[in-house]
Amino acid sequence: MIPKKTARILIVDDEKMNLKVLSELLREDYSLVLAKNGGQSLKFARQKPLPDLILLDVVMPEMGGHDVIRQLKNDPLTKDIPVIFVTALSTTGDEEQGLKLGAVDYITKPFSPPIVKMRIHNHLRSVHHHRLLDRLAYLDPLTEIANRRRFDEELVKELSRAARNSTSFSVGMVDVDFFKHYNDHYGHAMGDRTLYQIAAALEASLERPGDLVARYGGEEFALILPETDAPAAGRVAEKARKAIENEKIPHARSSVSPNISVSVGTATVRFTGRAGEQLREPRAGQAREHTVESLMLRADQHLYKAKQNGRNRIWP
Repeated sequence: MIPKKTARILIVDDEKMNLKVLSELLREDYSLVLAKNGGQSLKFARQKPLPDLILLDVVMPEMGGHDVIRQLKNDPLTKDIPVIFVTALSTTGDEEQGLKLGAVDYITKPFSPPIVKMRIHNHLRSVHHHRLLDRLAYLDPLTEIANRRRFDEELVKELSRAARNSTSFSVGMVDVDFFKHYNDHYGHAMGDRTLYQIAAALEASLERPGDLVARYGGEEFALILPETDAPAAGRVAEKARKAIENEKIPHARSSVSPNISVSVGTATVRFTGRAGEQLREPRAGQAREHTVESLMLRADQHLYKAKQNGRNRIWP
């Protein structure tokens, strides 16, 4: 499960004594953040690293627990954080209302410390399991890097962010040269091992946390490069190409290199914040709409150009 020392719990209560009791009960096992009112709790809930669990009092002045959980559940950033109500309200109706609002549990005061600790342990274990499942859903099982689903979702998100912030944004398409010939000569088992090695080399070639490499399909990989203009995208692409070249994986059936090589096509958009702005190809100057489809189409066209002009190269 989540290691106890790294699990982060936000405790929200307007009574100092209640905060003290829960803190003393949990501080040896978890990282704690304390909030004394609803407004403060919303601020802390949105700060990274996000809490793994929130213990929330219901009755508080100005903003009660029910209002807090409504805002948490309506915010994409915090909607998945589990909330446990810890309150003196003990009727069946109170508990039903709390659960309907999205709480995962309801603990009434006065509470039993061992029971509270066990419930928290169980909910954190559930959080860990859900995160594992989410991670697997976005992982390519062969190469163990991001899969196409993760790429598609990140592409939409990062392109939208670039538009909001008026920044440059680049993508790259990477194709293994003559990979069908490689499989025919060395066998598919060796081909799978090589794809794993290529994926690891591509991932290691990216230096910034926001950059992403994903398996796009077959022997194709794709790069997401936020806040990256066209010259910088070219440098990243060349570094990725050289990273594969430096692996020195023999390829007896390649006509461009004695070893495995890749071709890379990049495409860039530059947002300036002007109303009704049209995307301009940095080199060609051709106006296009800001769409995921047009960006990926140009990256694919540039990949085709790289292959057409001899492979084992980047374009533009």
